Amino acid sequence: MPRPIQATIHTEALRHNLAQVRQTAPDARIWAVVKANAYGHGIERVFEAFSGADGFALLDLDEAQRMRHLGWRGPILLLEGVFEQRDLELCSRLNLWHTVHCEAQIDMLAMHKTNVPQRVFLKMNSGMNRLGFTPERYRAAWTRLNALPQVDEISLMTHFSDADGTKGIAEQMARFNEATQDLPGERALSNSAATLRHAGLASDWVRPGIALYGSAPDFPEHSADHWGLQPGMTLESKIIATQALTAGASVGYGSSFTAEAPMRIGVVACGYADGYPRHCSTGTPVLVAGVRTRMVGRVSMDMITVDLTPLPSAGMGSEVTLWGRSAIGATLSIDQVAQAGGTVGYELMCALAARVPVVTR
Repeated sequence: MPRPIQATIHTEALRHNLAQVRQTAPDARIWAVVKANAYGHGIERVFEAFSGADGFALLDLDEAQRMRHLGWRGPILLLEGVFEQRDLELCSRLNLWHTVHCEAQIDMLAMHKTNVPQRVFLKMNSGMNRLGFTPERYRAAWTRLNALPQVDEISLMTHFSDADGTKGIAEQMARFNEATQDLPGERALSNSAATLRHAGLASDWVRPGIALYGSAPDFPEHSADHWGLQPGMTLESKIIATQALTAGASVGYGSSFTAEAPMRIGVVACGYADGYPRHCSTGTPVLVAGVRTRMVGRVSMDMITVDLTPLPSAGMGSEVTLWGRSAIGATLSIDQVAQAGGTVGYELMCALAARVPVVTR
């Protein structure tokens, strides 16, 4: 039989999360963000669940082609725009909308030969300081784009750096509003955190990412449950061996955990080569047969060990939920596991290893 580790993509949970976003932003159209192969879930696996969105936002032309091959005929937005001149030919052929964040991309458009003008999203750097025109240069960029016959409608776009925290969005919104005053075009503003935490913000388009997959964008201040989100992915395995430790016995590489009293541990078929974070350590939550317990010792390439003290009847073959939903319905937030590993849920989703079998239900 195959090694007993598996990831499950929950179609109904993904559909539910999209509906939650729709309820939070009822007057806005929704980009379902499926970059990074749908945050590790697989574009083909999430397509049905997210087909109720108004458009799909992603990064790569390959991902855009996959969306068209799946039969999506609606808007597709390239969030980083094009990277070289010839990319615009595919944008024309596939009818892709794309972000413009620098003068070089405007130069490419000016040289592009097409009979069909393109829809672009002009990005402002309102404080994130990654991509986009500064507020001082934004209007000039808009004017230059607006003069090009290769350009159809221009939408106005920015990205918030602190929508998930106490700093909030007020400072960036003030810059954006001042620089775009009287400029025509739809506004595309809110990521997951801004959509959920700043629901009153007027935005023609919202572009949720992490919230669609069931992770809280502002964890640990708020949990996924707080926002009414359900886990879109479960990573599960089984216990493949047990050990009885005496007081003073250690576990795994580096002997980083030592038993203070006699205890049983379970060996689980999951390690960092499966995408489980190596920096997780003793105390990281895990579910065994739906019961919360803890990991002990160090994560190795193919195995972790868990404390079976709360589960005296657990043994070889017992179900282990690393994150997501157990067979009996108990859930373990991916955000809690990520926190124990000093990272975020985004990384765990995206880091799921290719060797892990994935099913969709």
